[in-house]
Amino acid sequence: MNILIVTDAWEPQVNGVVRTLKQTRQELEQLGHTIDVLSPLEFNTIPCPTYPEIQLSIFPGRKIAQRIKTFNPDAIHIATEGPLGLSARRYCLHNKLPFTTAYHSRFPEYVQLRVGIPLSWTYTWLARFHNAAEAVMAPTQVVVKDLEARGFKNVVMWSRGVDLKIFSPGDRGRLQTRHPIFVYVGRVAVEKNIEAFLQLDLPGSKWVCGDGPAAGQLRAKYPEINWLGVLSQTELAKVYNAADSFVFPSKTDTFGLVLLEAMACGCPVAAYPVTGPIDVIGTDGPGALNADLQKACLDSLKLSREEVRKHAEKFSWAAASQQFLAHLHPFTPTAQNELALSLANTAE
Repeated sequence: MNILIVTDAWEPQVNGVVRTLKQTRQELEQLGHTIDVLSPLEFNTIPCPTYPEIQLSIFPGRKIAQRIKTFNPDAIHIATEGPLGLSARRYCLHNKLPFTTAYHSRFPEYVQLRVGIPLSWTYTWLARFHNAAEAVMAPTQVVVKDLEARGFKNVVMWSRGVDLKIFSPGDRGRLQTRHPIFVYVGRVAVEKNIEAFLQLDLPGSKWVCGDGPAAGQLRAKYPEINWLGVLSQTELAKVYNAADSFVFPSKTDTFGLVLLEAMACGCPVAAYPVTGPIDVIGTDGPGALNADLQKACLDSLKLSREEVRKHAEKFSWAAASQQFLAHLHPFTPTAQNELALSLANTAE
């Protein structure tokens, strides 16, 4: 089946949305599907206000129409609500083509933190965007219920996975640094609440992997932190293995792939008991969730790395990609039959 994925988030961005889409494409191609990704790399772009690392496509409508006609997809998935997502949605509605969308991040909370726009305004706009879709894919049941309460329709769950080969327990070594090592991995931005971690009075040392709009300011404010910048997945796996605790201070994530990556390496998680950590770790999983982040950090040091790894093994990209496939809405009866056969063969 030919599947077109339209996304405003793509390389060179390093984030959970991009990793999710790349892993999903890889899994679907292994199943024999043909995947085309329509991304900002094909368009003229401008930097996003307040977040120059994100590039926004300019006037993409005509080219999107040409690309869709050329690829002739059997199903269209719109991953983001940016300029490309809006143009693809407009094309689908005009041509009466069914499509699916995804809710990857708590964009309304991000916008409120950055520019003060009320949550209700942004959620109302997002509901209008997504309610034209045949299905809106959300990463957890908590997010599904939250979106339904905010007026979203046809919300279904599309979970996430982790590459258990790249992210696996390895040589921990004993680095020439103060122990225990507490590490944060992710975007260095206000919506990630990273300063809640940086200002904690903890023993040992703190590491930060990642970059973002707040990096310069926070590097100057916290020079004692070990700032490692953006790392490859292989390099991140080494960091997770070296660290004693992975600290996840965000209160606005819908899932948090880095939680699974750290746990797959056996690194215990310290986080707030909010959406994301609760969904990944659960109420009785091997993680330290506490409204007092400092206590969570210290408690995480007592956890078994073997049990942490076992918990991460429950999540696979193969299963997540099957969910994605099942939620697609092909255009024709032939494509619908092909999808049903593919799902049946995989289930056997």
